[in-house]
Amino acid sequence: MTSSEAPLLPVVSIETNNCIIDILGTAHVSKSSADDVRHLLDVNDYDCVAVELCHGRYQALTDPDALSRMDLFSVIKNGKTGLVAAQLALGAYQQRLAEQFGIEPGAEQRAAIKVAREQELPLIFADRDIGITLKRISANVSWWKRAGLIMGLIGSVLSRDDVSEEEIERLKEGDMLETTFSEFAAERQDLYLPLIDERDRFMTAKLLQESQEHGYGRILAVVGAGHQKGINNYLEAGMADPAAELSRLNEIPKRFPLMKFIPWIIVAVILTGFAIGFSRSSELGWELVIEWVVINGGLSALGALIAAAHPLTVITAFAAAPLTSLNPTVGAGMVTAAVETWLRKPTVGHFQELRHDVTHWKGWWKNRVSRILLVFLLSTLGSAAGTYIAGFRIFDKLIGG
Repeated sequence: MTSSEAPLLPVVSIETNNCIIDILGTAHVSKSSADDVRHLLDVNDYDCVAVELCHGRYQALTDPDALSRMDLFSVIKNGKTGLVAAQLALGAYQQRLAEQFGIEPGAEQRAAIKVAREQELPLIFADRDIGITLKRISANVSWWKRAGLIMGLIGSVLSRDDVSEEEIERLKEGDMLETTFSEFAAERQDLYLPLIDERDRFMTAKLLQESQEHGYGRILAVVGAGHQKGINNYLEAGMADPAAELSRLNEIPKRFPLMKFIPWIIVAVILTGFAIGFSRSSELGWELVIEWVVINGGLSALGALIAAAHPLTVITAFAAAPLTSLNPTVGAGMVTAAVETWLRKPTVGHFQELRHDVTHWKGWWKNRVSRILLVFLLSTLGSAAGTYIAGFRIFDKLIGG
């Protein structure tokens, strides 16, 4: 296995298993990167082209109208509301970069796809699914840092400040996903493994697997400059079983066994509190129930109100949250989002304007699709806060009494 660096372009060539893999490191703020892609594909004889995209990001890049075909009820039912909201927030930050610096997000990836199609070359989507990456990031950081990332994403939507030169310099060396998170995280060590290193290994395994299965003699891999060194190192080190590595890196981290029982334990504790209250006196029992309903339902309704939900949705949040909090299989957000969707069904126009509207914080409340996502998230957050606040108050009264 040998490696050599081309003198003019940011390319590293690795020969492995009778296949030459040219790794082109691109800078997302450099318009010349797209030209580099076209030049390499014009002067070299490649068997296929690999891009730093997963199928989802490829679809978003090449088919912006895909959002208009999104099934909101399916998103809500399958618990993907938070993921969709996070992807929209990431897209909003990227669009802010585009507006400030005149950057076309993914220009070099678009060029690679376009020329590959013109030359009738197979495409390899080398990157890991963004949803899996986000879940593995979430599992790798503590809950307070996870909350910080969420608040950072929200801040990226609300902020209209220009991106600093320091952040742009980071973007020249990393990819858009990495830079988006690095802006929010003061300490990036716990993000490095799932966000950078794992994706380096994943793309390496994908390249090796494709070259072995199809017998490619030469591959052009178009990746962010921040991934070039890692992929190069892993290719030089070799990988015995690329398929097994892909499978391992695609696993969704499992929660500790006890974690799945915690919601049911909370329900049991709250119901026990009610039982103790009624055993002492019916007045105390009903006082605890009323406190539970007012706090839990009130905070969930407040969340829906902040999201500018329909008045009937706000009422639904107040009525549903105290009940759904006692049934972990159904969340308050699922109910409120479904009601909001029924009352204010988004039109095709709302879906078509979604990508544009979410680039500004006001658009999240203006667009019916993104507003439904806000209703889900904020009413869920309100109910969760209400569960703990009301629970502590209930047992404070029981102990104090």
